[in-house]
Amino acid sequence: MFHLLPSTKTVALLLLALSLQACQPSEKKETQQTEAAETAQAEAGTFGYDLDFLRSKDDSLIVLKDESGEAQVLVSAKYQGKVFTSTADGLAGRSFGWINYKAFDAKPDPHMNAYGGENRLWLGPEGGRFSVFFKPGTDMVFDNWVTPPAMDTESWQVASGSSSSNQVTLTKETELVNYAGTTLKASIKRDIRLLSTADIEQQLGMRAGDNVKAVGFSTDNALTNVGEQAWTRQTGAPCIWILDMFNPSPGTVIVLPYQEQAPGKVATTDYFGEIPEDRITYRSGVLFFKADGESRGKLGLSPERAKPVAGSYDPANQVLTITTFDVDNKATYLNQEWTTTKDPLKGDAVNAYNDGPLEDGSQMGPFYEIESVSPAAFLKPNQTLTHQHNVFHFTGDKAGLNSISEKVLGVTLQQIAEAFSK
Repeated sequence: MFHLLPSTKTVALLLLALSLQACQPSEKKETQQTEAAETAQAEAGTFGYDLDFLRSKDDSLIVLKDESGEAQVLVSAKYQGKVFTSTADGLAGRSFGWINYKAFDAKPDPHMNAYGGENRLWLGPEGGRFSVFFKPGTDMVFDNWVTPPAMDTESWQVASGSSSSNQVTLTKETELVNYAGTTLKASIKRDIRLLSTADIEQQLGMRAGDNVKAVGFSTDNALTNVGEQAWTRQTGAPCIWILDMFNPSPGTVIVLPYQEQAPGKVATTDYFGEIPEDRITYRSGVLFFKADGESRGKLGLSPERAKPVAGSYDPANQVLTITTFDVDNKATYLNQEWTTTKDPLKGDAVNAYNDGPLEDGSQMGPFYEIESVSPAAFLKPNQTLTHQHNVFHFTGDKAGLNSISEKVLGVTLQQIAEAFSK
């Protein structure tokens, strides 16, 4: 019996292949060990700290980052397709999203498991005759308020993308029963993309400047009716609801530009009781709202009043945040207030929330939110409604930040910082 011996060239190639194969896991392991060592030493409040914490809770956490590693975004399919946080300055940089660390190991909450996150998708309306948070016939009080599992506890699926790319697509199938008793079978898709500096400048129509660091991401959100029944004004319809949770500071102020020439009052200011006059002010088409995490209050702008942009400024940490989103001034938006007495088809398009202590002194946060919603999804079977919502953070040179604020929000940093000084 004869055996063919490999040639010297074949042996060399085989040894080279084995050598390369052995090196790859070693290099990957070395990279992971280096990153783990850096995050282990990270201080609370930094991106590295939050990256380490979230990886301990989600071993499939997706990290989108640019080539420099400075701009990074954390996305979790396990935690309902959230963008948990982002940074403009690498592992040691500030972490911009609010994360509720204690919620991850707490006993499951029957109303809402508030993990936090600087960008999450919910389906609305929260209240009203078409609410998806209250069972038919129940009183709209906190004891009966329940966040649908698809937005609260259930994992989503990764359709495409990974930590090696700059974008990820997540999907979720769900079935809801609204307050009117209608069964809503829905499919949700989120495309989340880390934006380059050039993308950010193009979208906002400005130049960041050499002394400003930036991170931005876009979310394209789609809702499809996968049932056999049309969603109408009689059956009720859901809407896409995007909520951004950020960290407050004593001087942080939310900025909401609005249309001055529009019918009705400027803002709904009594979602959770009337907001005190010293916490909200209006000046030349811009609404300023304190975002210090010390007094609970929520407000909203109607589609006639809303502009497709909002933001905030934290003077203590020199962080300027901008959000942009779709607004259709002529569309029907759903009322989300906890009442069945108001028109369910007349609601706000943009909202802002400042957290604060409840009557018993307890508090979930502190945090603050900037929110946008889509019009009502009046969809026939297999039809889809889309809603885009983007988030940008800028930090660094104050003059550079001021230029961005003036260009995008229409006000200077000084005007924001001094909005409540008198």
